Amino acid sequence: MKKDMGVWHLNQGPREARTVGTGRVNSCTSLPPSRLGSPTCLDSGRACHGAPYSPLHPPGCQRSAPSPPNPRGRRGERERGGGSERPGIIKAAGTAQPARPRRPDPLRIPPHHVTPPTTQLRRSPLAMALVGALFLALLAGTQAELPGCKIRITSKALELVKQEGLRFLEQELETITIPDLRGKEGYFYYNISEVKVTELQLTASELHFQPEQELMLQISNASLGLRFRRQLLYWFFYDGGYINASAEGVSIRTALELSRDPTGRIKVSNVSCQALVSRMHAAFGGTFKKVYEFLSTFITSGMRFLLNQQICPVLYHAGMVLLNSLLDTVPVRSNVDELVGIDYSLLKDPAASSSNLDMDFRGAFFPLAEGNWSLPNRAVEPQLREEERMVYVAFSEFFFDSAMESYFRAGALKLSLVGDKVPHDLDMLLRATYFGSIVLLSPAVIDSPLKLELRVLAPPRCTIKPSGTTVSVTASVTIALVPSDQPEVQLSSMIMDTRLSAKVALRGKALRVQLDLRRFRIYSNQSALESLALIPLQTPLKTMLQIGVMPMLNERMWRGVQIPLPEGINFVREVVTNHAGFLTIGADLHFAKGLREVIEKNRPASTSDTSASSAPPPATTAA
Repeated sequence: MKKDMGVWHLNQGPREARTVGTGRVNSCTSLPPSRLGSPTCLDSGRACHGAPYSPLHPPGCQRSAPSPPNPRGRRGERERGGGSERPGIIKAAGTAQPARPRRPDPLRIPPHHVTPPTTQLRRSPLAMALVGALFLALLAGTQAELPGCKIRITSKALELVKQEGLRFLEQELETITIPDLRGKEGYFYYNISEVKVTELQLTASELHFQPEQELMLQISNASLGLRFRRQLLYWFFYDGGYINASAEGVSIRTALELSRDPTGRIKVSNVSCQALVSRMHAAFGGTFKKVYEFLSTFITSGMRFLLNQQICPVLYHAGMVLLNSLLDTVPVRSNVDELVGIDYSLLKDPAASSSNLDMDFRGAFFPLAEGNWSLPNRAVEPQLREEERMVYVAFSEFFFDSAMESYFRAGALKLSLVGDKVPHDLDMLLRATYFGSIVLLSPAVIDSPLKLELRVLAPPRCTIKPSGTTVSVTASVTIALVPSDQPEVQLSSMIMDTRLSAKVALRGKALRVQLDLRRFRIYSNQSALESLALIPLQTPLKTMLQIGVMPMLNERMWRGVQIPLPEGINFVREVVTNHAGFLTIGADLHFAKGLREVIEKNRPASTSDTSASSAPPPATTAA
């Protein structure tokens, strides 16, 4: 800024300088329009625009229209004498220094006509491909089939399984066959043959779940009793006989991997094994006792090596062949009766944790005439959280709905009572009620047999709540006369709404349901007046259902449907718990038959296939 003829010039930057005002205190001259955006009063040292009222401001100082903000911000105002913090500082004229960039002042709001720049997002092909893949993954997850039945085996069941399994394992290890051992040491020729396992003592064993291998068996510090035949030749001297030996410090570690095969059946897909015999002792006697003691190091070392090589193949055969023959007894897709079947296919591989093994089954019924038909599962997925009992089984509403719809599609949900099948009291009541209709329609058939037909109109639906399980049924009731050699004469047709309470029980391996009639209502689908006329029939028809229909239905339901468990294993001490949309049954296990008995019954007939599949991979046997 410089003074020229009493006029102060303000340096506005490197390009322009404009007149500010005179040196008189009682006057104020506004700046011409500039980037400052407001008139300036020299005596106040601030911009009029946005400044508070002050007595020093003369009346002539008026506020001008707002203009776009200065990019240099409030600091630029203070350098020009504006601002409210302190009086302006007048600098000497010269080359102006560029202002240091500052953040925009949030107090200075841009005018309404100033639009902030927008950035248009570019849609790259890679981004769109990733979004599409994510959408397909989410869609596939939402379409995953939900299980209608779940089974959880807890660690409490492993103690019972271990006892039965070790008994079976002892019987298998007793079948070990060790090849003959021949050798020469100097002038001594020896031959060890007919080696047999006489006893097995398993002092310490543990069976537990392992997430990676599903089921892990560890045996430590076990001992084997052996008996074999010895033959010794030294020059012309020969000696032979039988010797008892023992293998001590036997350690076995084997893991069973369970998976789902293509048919939906649970299978033992792999067996890993490590076996080690720490030491072996043989009690020699006879004439050449000293010689045998001298050769015992060679003999026992060779026998220990052969024994190490034979334990794992026996365990591999027991898991891949014998245990799979036991699992073949688990029903996957079987017939319930002559009308309906059930599908217990595994939906995915069993999931093992440190404390339990969970299996998800389809749990869906289907009519045998429509083997490929399936009901979409839109029910709540059953959840298993308990671990106090040995085994837990959960069933959703879909399990029961698919059963009732399958019977409905098979045409089984209908009942026809004709003549003597209709209770006598009900027959008399119906004839008296519809006597006028009989006379008007056809008096000649008044003595014809009476027919009462019940037909379910829609598949019944099951509702499971913590308070109980109910089944809702809507059926039609048709009353007619059936004269011989003439068309039947329909007297009335009505709608029947019933609600049944269901009590679920588990006996052995059969899931059974007992129904009880709780609510009953009949009405006419023709008119409300006819519905009023049907009120006297409410009680007799309800009694007929309770006495004549419900016992037949419960007799058929009490046969039950089998739960997917192997043969020879049953449930005991069952406890049923209802939840919202599903129910759970907790129980303990009981071996009605031994594993050896069931396996021998279902052992594969072809020995060639079993021998081929029983050969373990080289990595499974540890010497």
